[in-house]
Amino acid sequence: MTRQERRGKIESFGHAPAQLSLALRQFPRRMWRFKPSPERWSIHEIILHLADSEATCYLRCRRFIAEPGSDVLQYDPVRWAGSLGYFHQSTREALEIIRRLRRTTYQVLRTLPDSVWLHSVKHPVKGEITLADWLDLQERHIPHHIEHMKENYGAWLQKFPPRRSAAVRKNRGSARRMLPVAQIR
Repeated sequence: MTRQERRGKIESFGHAPAQLSLALRQFPRRMWRFKPSPERWSIHEIILHLADSEATCYLRCRRFIAEPGSDVLQYDPVRWAGSLGYFHQSTREALEIIRRLRRTTYQVLRTLPDSVWLHSVKHPVKGEITLADWLDLQERHIPHHIEHMKENYGAWLQKFPPRRSAAVRKNRGSARRMLPVAQIR
């Protein structure tokens, strides 16, 4: 990855929480707990997962910088979601965690010298990865889950199609009752 490509990824990484906030405004809160199927996460669960992921991201990034060659924490997102009572946790607080931790990590990444981007750690699933590899993965994480949220919203709309408002129904009904003058004669 070139220095210019890396700068672009760092900026994208840093802007992801704002992108998430913007995306969430598209989805009515009443559907945030909707699960398209038992094995899929709701938007509420995705937000809590992103907060947990951001906390591990924060720590892993620091391992790359301060302790290259070390092992990084492995966690099972599905088990965490099931065991940590995601439905009882605040999405508002989770979004704040994401925003603050991402901003802090972004600030660190912006200042790193080129040599640090070659630091590597031992990931339990992916094996040895460099900080540059990690950035590539993390930069796509929030946008990936935004796509899942959009899919959930589409499934919710199919199951619960929007109703026309009373004003629209009333106006449509009165339009039918009011015939043009030419048809009255």
